[in-house]
Amino acid sequence: MISTEDLHFFITLTAAASLADAARKLDVTPPAVTQRLRLLEKRLGMRLIDRSGRRLVLTDEGELLAVHARRICDDIDNLSDTLASRRGTVAGHLRVIAPLGFGQRYVAPVIAKFRSLYPEVTASLMLSDRPTHVSDNTWDLMVHIGELRDSTLVSRRLAPNRRILCAAPRYLALRGEPRHPDELRAHDCIALRENDEDVTMWRFMPKHHGAPANVRIEPCLTSNDGGTVRDWALAGLGIIARSEWDVAEHLHAGRLVPLLDEWQLPDADVVALISSRHGRSLRATRFLDHLHSSLSQLLWLPSIAGEPVGQGRDGRNRRKPGPDAG
Repeated sequence: MISTEDLHFFITLTAAASLADAARKLDVTPPAVTQRLRLLEKRLGMRLIDRSGRRLVLTDEGELLAVHARRICDDIDNLSDTLASRRGTVAGHLRVIAPLGFGQRYVAPVIAKFRSLYPEVTASLMLSDRPTHVSDNTWDLMVHIGELRDSTLVSRRLAPNRRILCAAPRYLALRGEPRHPDELRAHDCIALRENDEDVTMWRFMPKHHGAPANVRIEPCLTSNDGGTVRDWALAGLGIIARSEWDVAEHLHAGRLVPLLDEWQLPDADVVALISSRHGRSLRATRFLDHLHSSLSQLLWLPSIAGEPVGQGRDGRNRRKPGPDAG
């Protein structure tokens, strides 16, 4: 006989890159995973996973079990959700995926508060620098920032977010301030590698009139971590094009200075993507409402109205681009 615990164990195993990866996901030791797999195979009388190589490869029987295990577990989850919804109870396991830096700063506290409001909900938060590469079988809701390549996913806008070109006063004092996007080729630029975007092509639109300017930069520094990129800019190492949520406080304090006031980068709004299989549960819809309410009050939003965001290297007040900027 196979229990639902066995099915959940095998689903986790099939989604892992290795036995060690599965052990981390299950919070047990690799030998414990190996032993449990052997016991499951012994009970079924068949081999489920080929462990001859470094990666886990399902046998034909393992593939069959994986397909049915996901279907059965989905049916059980959906039944539990339906019954909970009928009695008006927010319960079950909430699975959220978010970008690393934004998720740490803004999504994790919202999950903690949501858990205190609904104690029958358990939750897991996966932080990733490539969240859209995760199958929607494994999440209820995904927070995404920037261009959305898969238009088939149902989304909801959580908060406006512009990309802002900026640098530290220390850098500008040494290198001067660019007056046109083309001048960026002569500057030290720092690039963030994320979401499979072409990070060395910076695209600008004039705010008032004129042709767009696309500049291919040669970055002096790159990282897949937005916090690292921001900190390099704060240290005076170069110019960055960074999300407003990450640099707003530094712009207000004058630690960073917005550049190219007559130009704008593409917007990178914060959106929620809803899983086609799991995102309609009562816990997911309630959490989405709670997340939207929380993010709408975040610190960078007042700057959308064009409030001062610090001073330039010449001491004058600087303002961010207007509400239609990106």
